Amino acid sequence: MNVTEEQDPARIRKRTVTVSGHVTSVSMEEAFWDALKEIAAARDLSINGLVSEVDATRSGNLSSALRVFVLSELLSGRPSVPE
Repeated sequence: MNVTEEQDPARIRKRTVTVSGHVTSVSMEEAFWDALKEIAAARDLSINGLVSEVDATRSGNLSSALRVFVLSELLSGRPSVPE
């Protein structure tokens, strides 16, 4: 089965998010955006709200922090609150 570029989960997508009232762009693979949407929905949060939570606890790059957060969520199998 051939995957079109639009369907490729490894395709990098840049999206604009509002983080604690500040507009910024974040680039991540489509698969991470999809997982982030699911986590936000499970917590009854907007993407911006969840990204703001992760942003408040990060020490490095926001895109990297979001990827690690998603990975941690998926590995734990349960919602976690950023520390």
